[in-house]
Amino acid sequence: MSTALFPALPGLAWSVDKQPEFSTVVRTAVSGQETRVSLWPAPRWHFTLTYDLLRADSHQELQSLMGFFLARQGQFDSFLYQDPDDHAVTAQPIGEGDGATTGFPLYRSFGGFSEPVRAPNLGATLNIYLGGVLQNPSGYTVSGWGTATPGVIAFAAAPGSGVAVTADFSFYFPVRFAADLAEFSQFMHQLWELKKLELISVL
Repeated sequence: MSTALFPALPGLAWSVDKQPEFSTVVRTAVSGQETRVSLWPAPRWHFTLTYDLLRADSHQELQSLMGFFLARQGQFDSFLYQDPDDHAVTAQPIGEGDGATTGFPLYRSFGGFSEPVRAPNLGATLNIYLGGVLQNPSGYTVSGWGTATPGVIAFAAAPGSGVAVTADFSFYFPVRFAADLAEFSQFMHQLWELKKLELISVL
């Protein structure tokens, strides 16, 4: 379970494919009536990246990406990926106090669907509000990826009953490579490309 950050390189091409996946057991009776059981409350995300240009000269783009893949040993190790267009939320509802609970998992909403965030970007702006009032960071901690309870706000004192907990924060997707093979191709001197690199989110 690594906290290494996937390198952001200028050679990333359009388009980037992003696919949410669920797991559902479907049983069909003789009558045609179905019974469906959802196994995953949150989706597994698939990202497909294409790099049209990776410079192997002083820019070290090829070395950076290939070295990162080698360090992860293909599918073996996880890492953190920041989606350029989906990595921050503002005034995100987190929960409501009951006067006793001190721990609140982070969530992010997307089109009316909410899913847990287990890899908050602790190096970016992170604001926590109780009843709309910005809280002093000394009054809480937020656990990051790689901890026993990733993505949880732990308050020193339980928020009062009915008090809304909201937050502004950035986040990563914990992912791994989808394959143990990456096909880098050289098309000119010190110029390379990588036509398909697949990432899969992990729990």
